[in-house]
Amino acid sequence: MGTETIIDTGTDELLCAIRDGVAVITLNRPEARNALSDNLTPALRNMIRTCGEDPNVGALLITGAGEAFCAGGNVKGMGAHRDKRKLEMSFEDKVADLQERQRLLTGALASVRKPTIAALPGPAVGAGLAIAMACDIRIAAQSAFVSTGYLRVGLSGDYGIAWLLTRLVGTARARELMFTGDKVEAARCEAIGLVNRVVPDETLQAEAFALAKSFAEGPRLALRYMKDNLDEALLFDFATARDHEAERLTRLTTTADHREAVQAFIEKRKPVFKGN
Repeated sequence: MGTETIIDTGTDELLCAIRDGVAVITLNRPEARNALSDNLTPALRNMIRTCGEDPNVGALLITGAGEAFCAGGNVKGMGAHRDKRKLEMSFEDKVADLQERQRLLTGALASVRKPTIAALPGPAVGAGLAIAMACDIRIAAQSAFVSTGYLRVGLSGDYGIAWLLTRLVGTARARELMFTGDKVEAARCEAIGLVNRVVPDETLQAEAFALAKSFAEGPRLALRYMKDNLDEALLFDFATARDHEAERLTRLTTTADHREAVQAFIEKRKPVFKGN
């Protein structure tokens, strides 16, 4: 076990520790199934940005305390108890406010140039599902499930959920999951490509951390460029994507990490990467 650095998130509703190069970010409102709140959400946005930029962090692992990942938005706060400032905002200001909050949460998470993993101990619903899908890899406990959830509260979706869902499971299944709001059990999530793997509940955190640690120990610039290549695969034609891949690989051939990897291969040992 390596050293652990506890990061002050500014609220007990979000925990963050850096261990073995992995930033473990834990949504910590188990009594509310880790639903987003006015304390938790800004802290989460801040930690995504901070850990994404921290040179000591090689991978981000986002999970939830207790038996849930994240139940999404605060449904009770959608009713009569809405804060007065929002009620007095114009329609345009409300739209701009949500757009900015989305940009700094799922937008920022998808933009992190390090591997990101969501570990789901239980349900990921609504915006909580969007957060999980904005990560590179999702690992679910056997008892976990997901739901788009918006139908049940008469809303259409936010935080990029339709875009993320369509890219992960295809348009037909994305429509089914949005229009029905059905609970999708972990095994089906794996079958349709919504999660990468399902593991026993009791080993979820250990397995997710081991994977994140293996990423953090990897050649960090190569992983960054892989993310760029993979993102561009959804945006560009084959020729353009190939040309960009060639440029990135050529850059990497001059790095110390590449030389170390080749030397380790020749010497039949595990490489020790320095991130350059």
